[in-house]
Amino acid sequence: MTMSLTEQMTELARQAKSAARDLARLSRAEKDGCLLAMAEALERRAPELEAANALDLEAGGRAGLSTAMLDRLKLDGKRIAGMARGLREVAALPDPVGRQLEERVRPNGLRLQKVTTPIGVIVIIYESRPNVTADAAGLCFKSGNAAILRGGKEALHSNRLIASILVEAGRAQLAGFPAHAIQLVQTPEREAIRELLALTQYVDLCMPRGGEGLIRAVAECSKVPVIKHYKGVCHVFVDAAADLGMAEAIVLNAKCQRPAVCNAMETLLIDRALADGFVPVVARALTAQRVQLRVDAAARAIVERAALDPAPDLREATEQDYYTEYNDLILNVRLVAGLGEAIDHINQYGSAHSDSIVTQDESRARRFLAEVDSAAVYWNASTRFTDGGEFGLGAEIGISTDKIGARGPMGLEELTSYKWLGLGTGQVRR
Repeated sequence: MTMSLTEQMTELARQAKSAARDLARLSRAEKDGCLLAMAEALERRAPELEAANALDLEAGGRAGLSTAMLDRLKLDGKRIAGMARGLREVAALPDPVGRQLEERVRPNGLRLQKVTTPIGVIVIIYESRPNVTADAAGLCFKSGNAAILRGGKEALHSNRLIASILVEAGRAQLAGFPAHAIQLVQTPEREAIRELLALTQYVDLCMPRGGEGLIRAVAECSKVPVIKHYKGVCHVFVDAAADLGMAEAIVLNAKCQRPAVCNAMETLLIDRALADGFVPVVARALTAQRVQLRVDAAARAIVERAALDPAPDLREATEQDYYTEYNDLILNVRLVAGLGEAIDHINQYGSAHSDSIVTQDESRARRFLAEVDSAAVYWNASTRFTDGGEFGLGAEIGISTDKIGARGPMGLEELTSYKWLGLGTGQVRR
């Protein structure tokens, strides 16, 4: 008898909940042994993975996927080795479960310990990159969480095989491996997500990874908590007391190193006090990197007076531009009347992701760090550092701009919760 979609998702979630209880009993040595076995299996079965991926690439080509999307979808030897390396790096990290965060002894002798614990069942929804299947599964497994993975339909063959390899390797390594610790949503039906995220008795958390449209759709339909960031509208503010050589290097890195990522700068704010000297310099450098500049009237006037050769690609910045994540070689440039106006701009137009001030004045820097309401705030450094690996957290499962729960890059520790243990000697409340 064919199961309905509701029945399929309920069974998937129920199995994950059961697996989460079994995962919580595994030792660090058992978890790490499984992760190392999974890494070895991915490398050993690389030819099969490339063959499955070729089916996805062929279907993607027929469906008209862009060259960039096809590149994100592709698995080759280097990317498969990267997945294996990521699992080994996770295995080498300390176990985040069971760590004592706090202890206090009450006047009656009751000892209270606050210890880290797995969250439980985590649904991860993502697009394109099949390597996310291995990354997400490895991080969830190490942190004692059962993972339900929903990749994009364009990577279905690749994702199915990756998940299968991980589970088979875990079962071969450990007799008590929870078979449903890593599950893949097999159906491409969109309604499956709505069904799954209504199962609050089984599912504890959802983490969508992808564009703003995907994340908003998931957040709006979910009945379970969602960890998210909608977009990365990141800023660099060049203060009047900035070292201009440092400022130019930070601006170029923040915009041009990888413009399509969420921690790339989208708006450059410049203090009017140094604009006449700095705007032509930075405009020339950005133009050399083929960056289109969307400028306010004051910045345009300075660039035009400088008569740069080649002439920058200038457009007038609109109100909506300041809210926009371009993911491209496009940059807003706005002049501001000092630190206060820069902070106000960022807190109005930013997405609470990553913002930076360049200044040699510590008091101004400290005010910026305190008053800019973002997940990561920098002083004399590029916004591009907002990343789990760059923060020394190991692998990253995503970035959160929420204020409740995890914020910023999310590694192993962010995939745990905590509970209180009360150790008594017969105490009763009076």
